[in-house]
Amino acid sequence: MRKHYIDNLRWLILLILIPYHTAQAWNTWGEPNYIFFEGNRVISSFIVFFSPFFMPLLFVLAGIGTKYALQKRTTKEYLAERVRRLLIPFLYGTLVLTPVMAYLADKFHYSYNGGFLKHYGVFFTKFTDLTGADGGFSVGQFWFVLYLFVISILSVVGLSLLKNRAVNADEKVNRKADEKPEKSVSLWPIFMLGLPLPILSDLLSIGGKSFAEYLYLFLLGYLVFSDDRIISKLEKYAGIWISFGLAAAVLNVYLFLWADGTYELLNDVAKYLSEWVMVLALIGLAKRYLNFHGPVSEYMKKRSFLFFTYHFIWVVVIQYLLYGIVGNQTFILFAGTVLLAYLMTFVCCEISIRIPVLCFLTGVKKG
Repeated sequence: MRKHYIDNLRWLILLILIPYHTAQAWNTWGEPNYIFFEGNRVISSFIVFFSPFFMPLLFVLAGIGTKYALQKRTTKEYLAERVRRLLIPFLYGTLVLTPVMAYLADKFHYSYNGGFLKHYGVFFTKFTDLTGADGGFSVGQFWFVLYLFVISILSVVGLSLLKNRAVNADEKVNRKADEKPEKSVSLWPIFMLGLPLPILSDLLSIGGKSFAEYLYLFLLGYLVFSDDRIISKLEKYAGIWISFGLAAAVLNVYLFLWADGTYELLNDVAKYLSEWVMVLALIGLAKRYLNFHGPVSEYMKKRSFLFFTYHFIWVVVIQYLLYGIVGNQTFILFAGTVLLAYLMTFVCCEISIRIPVLCFLTGVKKG
């Protein structure tokens, strides 16, 4: 049976990306961005609230989805699918979409006056901080696609090799398991699985995005959260998880942006608690409230990856154009960008899903 709550939670989380990336233009900690206006703590609070947990959640969901996908596909079929669904879209995004964003960033920040085709050469020869904010090379949001491709390939191949070596041992364990009733799952071991996250967050990190941390989260999804008993436990105590998680997330926002003084250690504790507990809470709530299938969920499931692919370029284009029209009017710039970016992203989704070559380039099936 398909786990509809995984699909529904995934596309709901992806919808956050437009206001999230729009808000980056007002971040108060000086993070480079394609378009930047001025620091705004209210808008930045949105980023700080969601940033600890929404990408980790996507990697956990990807791990769960991989476990279920391999129940219907061979390893070879799965790996071929990863190339079609991830590697090709990564190349398409990097070669076609992010150069446009970097071009507009160069024009906005440095008044670049050359044409786009000329800047295309700049994009592929200027390697600086990899953000694209100075017009240099960047993979934009497609870092997620690249990480997911490499992580899923390494994980599936590695786990497949381990499985093949341990077939006999697995059979013995399964026979013993059949002879004993299943034990109930305890909450504490689930909670304790989040303890390595602060250590892993600085390992194999590129641009603040830790490959080790996301690999760990993917494997947790594959090995742990694909177990229905654990999901049922998360569902049962979802109210506790979400209360705890929201408290940690709000505390993280307060300590990072609003508190007088520096509380670095306490801030780190709040951040990592919000990361892990919100992942647990949202999976539990999704199992309770989002395990359904209907026209809206089917529509969004088919277009969620297209939404991810096209959303950021529209955020950048609209912010660039709106600023030229209204100037530094924060409310109009933020609200106008969010509304127009949603509209234009879904327009792109509808066009792309009907054109075979674009379906191939973006890794989706023709609608």
